Amino acid sequence: MVVVLLNLDDLKKISGRTPKILGSEHFTKFSILLPLIEMEGETHVLFEVRSLTMRRQPGEICFPGGKVDRDDQSEKSAAIRETCEELGINRASIGDLIPLDYIVSPFGTILYPFVAVIDPTVNFKPNPTEVEEIFTTPLSKLIEKEPDLFNVAYKVEPSTDFPFQDIPGGENYNWQARDMKEHFYYFEDRVIWGLTARILQHFIELVSKK
Repeated sequence: MVVVLLNLDDLKKISGRTPKILGSEHFTKFSILLPLIEMEGETHVLFEVRSLTMRRQPGEICFPGGKVDRDDQSEKSAAIRETCEELGINRASIGDLIPLDYIVSPFGTILYPFVAVIDPTVNFKPNPTEVEEIFTTPLSKLIEKEPDLFNVAYKVEPSTDFPFQDIPGGENYNWQARDMKEHFYYFEDRVIWGLTARILQHFIELVSKK
């Protein structure tokens, strides 16, 4: 075995690095776009309803978005690509993207949300394999609403071969389990919840300073 002794000068090698989320290279990254569009003199938020034939979350309300691919130059370019593919529009119809706070989920994913204005004259051609329908809601109506919050508890379940004998407390170790608040927006006959609702609330808080 070769033993490498650390010279304090070696710290200079890492002094200029940009910190990142530890282990983030193993996370799956997704980009999301919150689309705004002017309709009848008022700003609306555009939503999608996921296709009923999709394997995951069919029929749920969401924003355009998806997984960041290796060919994507950045999270922003991934959001643009996914939006164009799902709504059937071109890049010229999407204004400048403004980044919102990213979300690190407890399930090994990082979400990068953005907001942008869509050209109101665009002709939407939603991809039927991914999008059941699209609809808009006045932003002012959403700002008036407070989301309902519901608690979701996460339980820690170590594997059967977990080495309890190697930690203080053994099988009686006091795990720090956590809860998460799920956000729900109710508008007419629509239910907007989950990460879509969290991103929406975050955006509303930024623009309305609530």
